[in-house]
Formats: sequence, C-alpha cells, structure tokens
Amino acid sequence: MPATDHNQGSFLNRISIRRNQFTPVDNNHDQELEDLELFQKHVADRFSDLLSSPSAAVNDPGFAATDSPSATTETYTPPPPPPPLLSISWLRNLLDTFLCCEAEFKAVLVSGRDPSQFSRPPLDRLIPDLLERSVKALDVCNAVTQGVDLVQRWQKLAQIAVTALQQNPIGEGQVRRARKALNTLLTSMVFDDKENANSNFHGKWTERTRSFGLRGAAANKDRAAGNFRSFSWSMAKSWSAAKQIQVMSANLVAPRGAESTGLASPIYVMNTIIVFVMWALVAAIPCQERNGLATHFQVPRNLGWAQPIIGLQEKIGEDWKKKEKKGTAGLLEETQKMEKVAHSLVEFADSFVFPLEEEKAADLAAQVVELAETCRRMEEGLGPLQQQVREVFHRIVRSRAEVLDVVDQIGKISAPVPY
Repeated sequence: MPATDHNQGSFLNRISIRRNQFTPVDNNHDQELEDLELFQKHVADRFSDLLSSPSAAVNDPGFAATDSPSATTETYTPPPPPPPLLSISWLRNLLDTFLCCEAEFKAVLVSGRDPSQFSRPPLDRLIPDLLERSVKALDVCNAVTQGVDLVQRWQKLAQIAVTALQQNPIGEGQVRRARKALNTLLTSMVFDDKENANSNFHGKWTERTRSFGLRGAAANKDRAAGNFRSFSWSMAKSWSAAKQIQVMSANLVAPRGAESTGLASPIYVMNTIIVFVMWALVAAIPCQERNGLATHFQVPRNLGWAQPIIGLQEKIGEDWKKKEKKGTAGLLEETQKMEKVAHSLVEFADSFVFPLEEEKAADLAAQVVELAETCRRMEEGLGPLQQQVREVFHRIVRSRAEVLDVVDQIGKISAPVPY
C-alpha cells in the first residue's frame, strides 16, 4: 500500500515550542492526568462494547413500560444484538475502535504539549519504539488485505456450489459441479502456505477452478482464469504472521512509578491497542504462518482500562488453541460456518442417489440456504472490511509521518547555531 499524502501544517500548527505559551508545570501535570484518565476511560468503554452481550434490561418485555399515555400505543424496538465475535461486522467495529483510539491518542500526545518532551526520557526511548511497532503493523495490514482476497475467492467457490444445488430438479451434473467447487474450497482452507510455498498447489488449483467458468468461448476462458487466478502471498517466504506479532509484543512493558502518570502511559495504551488489533486480525483472517499465535500476546491483568481487552484476548486465544489442533483457515465467523456446511454438503454429494428422497431434499435445501446466507454476508462485508484495513494502514502512515515531523523539528531547533 503506498503512503498517502498528508497535511503536515495542520498538525504542526497545533503545537509550539515557545515557552511563553505554556502554563505552569503543576497545571500541565494536572491536565496530563485528566487527559490520560479520560483516554483510558474511552479505551475501556470502546472495547467493552466489543466484548459485551445484549443487556438483560433491553431484552426484558417490561423494559419499555412507562406511565406515559403513549406507552400503550408505541412498541419498543430493542437495538440489534452485537455481532458475533470475529465476524466480519465485529472486525469492522474493531477497526473503527482502533481509528477512534488512535485519533484521541494523537491529541493526548501532542496537543498543547511542549514538543521538547519528545527528546527527553522516557519519551526519547518510547517514541522510536512506537514508530517501529507501527512499521510492523503495516506489514500485518498488507498480509491481512491479501488474506481477505483469499477469503473472497472462497466465497466465489461456495457461491458456485450454492448456484448448482439450487437447481430444481437437481441432478447428478449439478451435484458433481457443487462437489468439485466445495472440495477445492476445503482443500484451499487447510493448505499451509509456508510449508508448501515452493509446491505447485496453487497452479493446480487454478487449473481445476478454471473449468467452473468454461462455456466454450475464449473470452469466457480468460474471464474464468482471471476470477480464479492463483493466490500467492506477496510477503517474503520467510515472513511469519505469528513471529511478527511476537516481535511487536516484545518489550511491551507497562510504565511504573512516576512514568505511569506521564505521557509514557498513553503510549503504552496505544502500543497495546496496536498489538491487540493486529493479533485479532491475524487470528481471524488467513495469513502466512500463524503457528503458536495464541501464546504471543499477553496483557498485564492489573490494569483497569485493559480488562475488556484481556477478556477478548482470552476468548480469542481459547478458540484459536481449539482450532489450531484441528487445522484451521482462521477464526472468522463466516469462514467457520462456510467450512462446516461445505463438509456436510460434500458428504451429501458423495452419497447422492437420483431421484432425491423428500427428507434429504429438505435437509439439503436448508443447508444451501445457510451457505447462501453466509455467501451474502461475505460478499457484502469483505469489500468494506478490506477498505477499512487500508484506511488503518494509511492512518498509521500519516500519524507516523506527523510524529517524525515533530521530532525532526525539535532536532533542528536544538541543533547549535554555527557562528
């Protein structure tokens, strides 16, 4: 993803190094404490929303009852329940949360602050560490974007099966077509991209899937090959998503003593958010080499603002350990549903006998409806999700450049003037 253009002036104009613009030290410290407390509260609230389940009060039939005359004529409509953990909608909410936290963090870090603090301990050490962690997050964003491409290809294969099995009456030709698409889908899901990086798997996969679009015309052949072209990671063959998360979480230590009440604290909060969001994306979306992912990220339990993140981390980590033993394409809710139904439909296809019995036909119809609904959600949600990942990428690029501009400006001002 190329770096986007950004307006440096609007950011730099918010800060000044002229000392006569700063209030006394005590007032500055009080303001820092207030900003930090508010930032941590907002972080806790936003991640609590990602963790929370529907309120019991909202689901209570008597919740809408009031003494007003209109209560008997108006029907209370409860809000929709939160999306399932690691579903496409949930991941989009997670990325929205990241963008909100990142914007507030940048305001806490620089707005109204003396930028010369960046050159003094502990920020002279923490700022470069934050910038380096941001660079690693960009690699994860790239890998996740490519992973979404792969999931979109899975959705197309599943849609082929849905279209074939929705035919009425259904015959052996439709069943063979569906089975071929589903077998290709399931084979791709269990394929380990790192261990088979030098194999010819994807080339063979392309040849097999190409036949799904054949209609006898050369143009259709080209279109089919384009729709199901071989997927390969553009990351280096030695690159590992699990190791990237491990490196990002290394040296991530909560500030202690006096540092816990200064700007070191929001930097630690933002570092934790970056690592968690990237970790959750890698757990959900197929990425290159994710073995041992659940053990690579831990958050201290004594931090109040981090409790929702810890709760999410525990849930995702437990699910990952269960799935990792079986071999999994990731924890994305829609992918897991697709995989489950695909296995069931392959079993049906293997034992298919024409004409189809009424009971089996009803069971088949129900499974096809479920798979079709999953395909619909993926088709509607994967594109916007991928766009949000790109937005996160560009936000990180812009913010990193803005902080570097401040550091560079401080360096120029503090440099001795030659005479």
